[in-house]
Amino acid sequence: MLWRTKTEALLRGVTSRVNSVTKARMPSLIRRETTVAKPTASPTYSSPIPPSEPRREPLSPAVRPLPASRVSQLKKKKKEKDTRPFSDFLTDTFNRQHDYLRISLTERCNLRCLYCMPEEGVPLSPPEHLLTTPEIVYLSSLFVSQGVTKIRLTGGEPTVRPDIVPLMQAIGDLRRSGLRELCLTTNGISLHRKLDAMAEAGLTGVNLSLDTLDPFQFQIMTRRKGFEAVMKSVDRILEMNRLGAGIKLKINCVVMRGLNDREILSFVELGRENPIEVRFIEYMPFDGNKWSQGKMFSYREMLDVIRGKYPNLEKVADHRNDTSKTYRVPGFEGRVGFITSMTHNFCGTCNRLRITSDGNLKVCLFGNAEVSLRDIIRRENNSQPIDKEAMRRLKLLESVDAATTRGAREQELLDIIGMAVKRKKAKHAGMGQLENMKNRPMILIDKRASLTALGQNIWSSTCIPTYLLPWNASLGYGQVRSYHHKRSPSDSDERVTSLPTDSDTDLPHLTADQKVHMTLIHEKPVTARQATATCTVCFSNGKPWELLRGGQGTKKGDVFSVARIAGIMAAKKTPDIIPLCHPGIGITGVEVDVKLIDPVRSDDSPRTGGSGSISGSTAQHGGMHVIATVSCLGRTGVEMEAMTSTMSAALTVYDMLKAVDKGMVISDVQLLEKKGGKSGHWRRGVYDA
Repeated sequence: MLWRTKTEALLRGVTSRVNSVTKARMPSLIRRETTVAKPTASPTYSSPIPPSEPRREPLSPAVRPLPASRVSQLKKKKKEKDTRPFSDFLTDTFNRQHDYLRISLTERCNLRCLYCMPEEGVPLSPPEHLLTTPEIVYLSSLFVSQGVTKIRLTGGEPTVRPDIVPLMQAIGDLRRSGLRELCLTTNGISLHRKLDAMAEAGLTGVNLSLDTLDPFQFQIMTRRKGFEAVMKSVDRILEMNRLGAGIKLKINCVVMRGLNDREILSFVELGRENPIEVRFIEYMPFDGNKWSQGKMFSYREMLDVIRGKYPNLEKVADHRNDTSKTYRVPGFEGRVGFITSMTHNFCGTCNRLRITSDGNLKVCLFGNAEVSLRDIIRRENNSQPIDKEAMRRLKLLESVDAATTRGAREQELLDIIGMAVKRKKAKHAGMGQLENMKNRPMILIDKRASLTALGQNIWSSTCIPTYLLPWNASLGYGQVRSYHHKRSPSDSDERVTSLPTDSDTDLPHLTADQKVHMTLIHEKPVTARQATATCTVCFSNGKPWELLRGGQGTKKGDVFSVARIAGIMAAKKTPDIIPLCHPGIGITGVEVDVKLIDPVRSDDSPRTGGSGSISGSTAQHGGMHVIATVSCLGRTGVEMEAMTSTMSAALTVYDMLKAVDKGMVISDVQLLEKKGGKSGHWRRGVYDA
C-alpha cells in the first residue's frame, strides 16, 4: 500500500533527526507525513484501551498538557476506582475476582483442527439461538459495570462473523467504563484483511492458534489449506507493531505426541528476533477429539526438549492470573510459555468467565454446567432475538448504568451470574475424570433450561440441577444444561442418531421394544407430591427389647435417633442406589418415625409404643416399626424415596443391635400412601391414616 511505503521511507528519513525531535512529537510528525501521502483515513494506531502492563509507546497525536485541575480530577477518579470494592457477583467462594470475560461470537470455523472439532464437524445451532450484536454489547456493558477489565472475543473463529469490526468498535467504546484490554483469539486465516480496522477499534492483543510451521503438516492438522494466510497475519501484526500499534501477539500451539512435538524448537526460534510469546498447550480432552493420555506431551517433557538446545532457559516472573508458566532464552526478543492445564492446573487464581455463542454462562472451561443469560435478556422482547431497534426500545445500555440501583432486568441477571460464580469449584477434574466427562466439543466451548414457575415456562430449555439455583417462589427452579444439541426442524431425518424414548404403555421403565430405560419426565407438570412407606424389624430374642425399653443405648449411640437420621439421608440418596430413579427431583421434606413394638403375648395382638402394626410377621420378642413420609415439588413421585428411607432406617436398627441379636428379620416393606401426579391419591386399604 502507498501509505505503508511512504511511512517506511519517512521512518528511515527521520532517523538522522531523532536527537532533535522529542518522543512526544515524533509520532505526530509521522502521522502528519502519512496523511500527506494518503489523504484517506490514516492507519495509525492510538491504542485507546490502556494496557494492563507497560508496553512500547504507540503512535498517537501529540499530547497537549492537561490543565492542573483536569489532571487532579483524573487522578482522583482513578484512585476511587482502584479502591472501590470488587463486585460480589463476580467473586466466588474462594475469593477469586473474575475480571476477565471471554465471549464466543460464533460456532462456525473455517478450519477443522484435529484436537478441536470432530472429523464429521458439529451440528450448528439455528441463527436465532445465537447472541446478536446488541445482546453481546449489552452483556459486555453489564460485566464491565461490575469490574471486568478484559474481554476476549473467541469462537469458533470470530473473524468469520460478518459484523466483527463494528462489534469490536462498540465493545471498544466501553473503555470509558473501565475496560482496559480488548483481545481476540483467532486462527489467523482471514485476520490480515480486518486487522487495521480492528486496531482502530481498540484491539490490544491477539492469541493466534498455530500448531505447525510446516505447510503440509498444517493441511493435515487442520484438514484445510491456509498456512500462507496465517503467516501473512503474523507478519502484518509484527509490521504494525513496528509502527507503534502495540498489539500483544501470542502464538498458541497445542502439542501432540507423534504429530508436532518435533517442531517445539522451531517455534522457540520464532522469538529470536521478534517479540512473540509462543505458548505450548498440553493436549486437552473435549468431546469428539479422540483424546488419549498417550497423545499428551507434558509440560516437563517440553521443557526437557527446549533445555536440550537452550540450557540457559530461564524462568520469568508470572502475573497472578496468568494461565501460562513463562520462560525466556537470554538474547531472544520473544518468550516461551506453557499452559499446563492437564498436569499442573492453574485454577487457584482463575479469574475467567465464559459466555457461549448461544448465550450461556460457563464458569469453568472443563465444567459442563451452564446457565442461560440470553433468555432473560429476550424475555421483554417476546423471547425473540434483540436487534438495534429493540435495543433502543428496551433501553438496554441506558439501564446498565442503573444496575447498582437494582434495576429489575439487570438485578435478575446479576443474581443468576452471582449464584453460578459462587458454585465454581476450587479446580477442575483430573485427567482420569476429564477423559470420560461429557463436555462440549472445543469448537463449541466458548458456546436449556429454564426458570419454571409451577407450570409456566419462563426460560426455554431443559432442567438445571436444583442444587445450582435455589427455589424462589417468584422464579421457580433454576435450570442449567450440559452440552447438548437440539436438532433443527429442517434437519434431515437421515441425520437422526438418537435412541427411541417411547415407553411401554404398561411398564414405563421399559421402551416399546422392551429394553430398560429411564423414563422421560420433561413434559410432566411440576406438582406437589408425597409418599409414605413402612417396614418392620422383628427381634429373635428378648435382649434388644429389654435394652430399648429400659432406655439403654448401645455402644454405637441412640438407636432411635440414628435410625431416623439414616432414613432421612437415604431418601436424599435414592437416585444413587436405585438405577432408574430420577436425580434432582427437589425433595422438600422427609419425616421418619421409629417406634418400639412390644412382644406378642399368647392372648394378645402385637402392640407398639404408638400407632403401627405388624402384618404377616411375628414379633414374639418385640421389634421396631419404621414409617417414613417424603415430600417433593417436581415432575415425578417419591415412592422409592419413601421406601428406601424406611429400609435404611431398618438396616441401621439391625446394625446397631446385631451384637445382641443376629437373628432379626426385616419384613413387610410396603408403600402405604402416595399423593400427586397423574395417578392422583392412592392408599393401601389396610392402612389406618
